[in-house]
Amino acid sequence: MDKNFIIGLVLIMLMLIGYQILVPKPVEPTPVAQVKQNNSKASVTSSTVPDSVRSGSRIADSAAVTQETPKDLTIETQDTRIVFSNKGGIMKEVMLKKYKTFDHKPLYLIAENHNRFRIDFPTQTGDVRLTDRFFTTDSKDQVLAEKDSAIVTYRIDLKNNQYVEQTYVVHGSGYVIDYGIKSNGIGLGDKSVQFDWNNDLLQLENDMHKNREVVTINYFTDDLQSLPTSPTANEEAKAAEPVKWFTIKHKYFLAGLIAQKHPFSDVAMRADVNPNDSTIVKTMNVAANIPMSAIQKGEANYQFFLGPNDYHLVDKVQAENFDQNVYLGYAFLKPINKFFLVPLFNFLEKFVSNYGILIILLVLFVKTLLTPLTYKSYISMAKMKLLAPELEQIRQQNPDDMAKQQQDQMKLYQQVGVSPLSGCIPVLATMPILFSLFFLFPNLIELRQQSFLWASDLSTYDSFIKLPFTVPFGVGNHISLFTVMMTASSIGYAYYNNQITPTQPGPVNMKVLGYIMPLMFMFVLNSFPAGLTFYYFVSNVVTIAQQLLIKKFVNEDKIRNILEENRKKNANGEKKQTKFQKYLEKSLQAAEEAKKKQAELEKRTKKK
Repeated sequence: MDKNFIIGLVLIMLMLIGYQILVPKPVEPTPVAQVKQNNSKASVTSSTVPDSVRSGSRIADSAAVTQETPKDLTIETQDTRIVFSNKGGIMKEVMLKKYKTFDHKPLYLIAENHNRFRIDFPTQTGDVRLTDRFFTTDSKDQVLAEKDSAIVTYRIDLKNNQYVEQTYVVHGSGYVIDYGIKSNGIGLGDKSVQFDWNNDLLQLENDMHKNREVVTINYFTDDLQSLPTSPTANEEAKAAEPVKWFTIKHKYFLAGLIAQKHPFSDVAMRADVNPNDSTIVKTMNVAANIPMSAIQKGEANYQFFLGPNDYHLVDKVQAENFDQNVYLGYAFLKPINKFFLVPLFNFLEKFVSNYGILIILLVLFVKTLLTPLTYKSYISMAKMKLLAPELEQIRQQNPDDMAKQQQDQMKLYQQVGVSPLSGCIPVLATMPILFSLFFLFPNLIELRQQSFLWASDLSTYDSFIKLPFTVPFGVGNHISLFTVMMTASSIGYAYYNNQITPTQPGPVNMKVLGYIMPLMFMFVLNSFPAGLTFYYFVSNVVTIAQQLLIKKFVNEDKIRNILEENRKKNANGEKKQTKFQKYLEKSLQAAEEAKKKQAELEKRTKKK
């Protein structure tokens, strides 16, 4: 070390010593709260320091905080039980009376010790953390009838004659709670109130891993956006535009806040997950700003939605596109769910209380609706079956020339007036419905905790056999009997189709693929809702039954005669060509021309 470095160190030490001697110590803040200890202990008064003071943030009027006693206020409705606290003037607990957790315990969307609101409020002397302060109220405990409502107002007086009021309007039924905050602060219109909501998502459903895959934070600006989901990694995001509403989304429940007039600004979201935690699915945090000008004008009005993510409930909430909290699939599938399957499901609910039987009726209705297409599909397959000997002869004539086989097949189809694509139409018509159900059933809260046969809950997998180990690829530690039945019925359906469908040339053996695909889906769907796999099983059984019934009314001799008549008419030019036949003819001509050009090119090459 050189001389200048040593002198510098000495000067720094002297400055630190002088600072400790000359600068007076800061005044300690007055202790604030009497807190509740564990249920097994009596409530005792303890001196605590606000989190903001401990963290070093600047909170004004700390000396004005007086020691108070937390007091709870309970409002009970037909659907909820809400506990308010005078500390912070916040909701302390929200219990949904009509729902239970997977292990039949009371279901809390806001639970004491697992939910933290924080409101930092600007004043002329600095920010005040309202959630560390004790408010006053004249409201009393109430039990509300269906059409009643209760107004709960919490007020606190701050320095310089400033006050803050928080008002809640609780309705006798439903899951919407109106919330407003106002103040008479002067000269603070350019400030913002910092609102922070931290919520531990307790395990409400049985499959912790599946829960962690789907819980998220939805937020709406001009369109719906969501925080990325991961069962093992923490996620965070910031909204680029003002947010009109946000929801902390469980698998089947929502805890959200809706801005009626003034959207939230600077919204930041975070999801923290501990894969080793067996109680908390994820910890969600939303931080947002509320304009102080709206609070001063009395226009800072909001709505809490704390209830089930039921499409018919969220659709009635007065917020733009709030129904999008119920995921109904991709954009092209959503209309099928929204305007067909969901109304049909709820219509059947009015008459059938057993949801397993309801699913059977749903299958029968859909299959009956598609019967004309199924009939056409069977006729097409019957025609292909009658053409099987000629198709086999074409393959034997050119066993190594796949292109020639396809050309000869197209000629045959043109001669007899058969479109091999007509058999695909019912499948194509059915696929959107099957895919729509794939997205709908995991989001139908109506199936939650509804039992059928051995399945105790149709909204999750039926664990017919418990395994002493965990199988990867989504199988889990159980065997779902409905999934096994679905797989067996799919293989049976593939076998039945293979008996009446000739083998098509190509690199992929479609008949073998028909057996492989159900086995692959068995692994994928083993942990999906039992209601979904039961639907697929019943659908396969009904489809096979439909085709067996149609077979009794179909005369193959008549179909053979029709094919021969078409062959004669096409040979004589009497039969008008269909669009598909015209397409075949053009394709054949193009293939022939390409073949001739190739042959001429080969001849020229040999001459050279």
